[in-house]
Amino acid sequence: MSSQLDTFELFLEPSDNKRLASLCGPFDDNIKHLERRLGVEINYRGNQFQIIGPAAGRLAASQILRDLYIETAPVKGRAHDIEPDQVHMAIQESKALEQAYSFSDDKHTTIKTKRGLVKPRNPNQQNYVRAILAHDISFGVGPAGTGKTYLAVAAAVDALERQEVRRILLTRPAVEAGEKLGFLPGDLAQKVDPYLRPLYDALFEMLGFEKVERLIESNVIEIAPLAYMRGRTLNDAFIILDESQNTTPEQMKMFLTRIGFNSKAVITGDITQVDLPRGQRSGLRQAIEILHEVEDISFTFFNAADVVRHPVVQRVVQAYEAFDKRKKEQSAGTPNESTH
Repeated sequence: MSSQLDTFELFLEPSDNKRLASLCGPFDDNIKHLERRLGVEINYRGNQFQIIGPAAGRLAASQILRDLYIETAPVKGRAHDIEPDQVHMAIQESKALEQAYSFSDDKHTTIKTKRGLVKPRNPNQQNYVRAILAHDISFGVGPAGTGKTYLAVAAAVDALERQEVRRILLTRPAVEAGEKLGFLPGDLAQKVDPYLRPLYDALFEMLGFEKVERLIESNVIEIAPLAYMRGRTLNDAFIILDESQNTTPEQMKMFLTRIGFNSKAVITGDITQVDLPRGQRSGLRQAIEILHEVEDISFTFFNAADVVRHPVVQRVVQAYEAFDKRKKEQSAGTPNESTH
């Protein structure tokens, strides 16, 4: 994200210390929120604001500060306080994040973690990362090995380390992958651990085992089965729903309606590997149909060419795709052949 950094001077009129305090929030929380989300630095003295950062971020921050300052106009002699949810909604309505990440094809988006840079390896992964950064809800749909979960976890770690969110929540439905595992011993964490292991693996690689353990103990990172999301509202969080093809339509709707202010959700899944009981429709399939035209929700679809594992994995995926295509063509051609 190599955009030109520059400075923009902004004066908010009329100068009013009470209104300015309401705008900035307690301990400048509203200003910090804008800085984190828009990738800018905001300094101010009185009603003079200095905004430093890429052009899209500077423009958005200046307009949002103007609009929110208008909202602080006194009501019955008292300045109106600006709440965090108002800042969040102002950022969303400004479309600033989409503008900031609408790069040309020759520019590359990277994700920074303490263990190093995570670089998308193909154009579709680039589009996926940009979509995650620019949208509150993003879907990554495609076969195993395309980096859907890994890149989502990397984006979550980056957001946590830059203090854009206060916690990471990782979840997936506890559905057995075509096998009957029977009774599993241990407490709840031990019972669901096998289902959540891929999420742990990505976290350990990016943060290290000891740090992940500390963050889990302090509930900064929470890993839980999907059933535990019911009834919650998740604010200031980066939420990843993995293996979402195994959600029911009811579970998918429940999950999507848990998302609160200043939260980001990434939903990953492979609609060719549904492990639900026969006759049960996948919540991911239905979500694609219902939400594909909803504003502020992005969909990135991967295919066999995007697989970044061992080359033989790509060939396996391609072989299955070709087999499924032949089956569909044969079933579609059967009625026509019977009419001749």
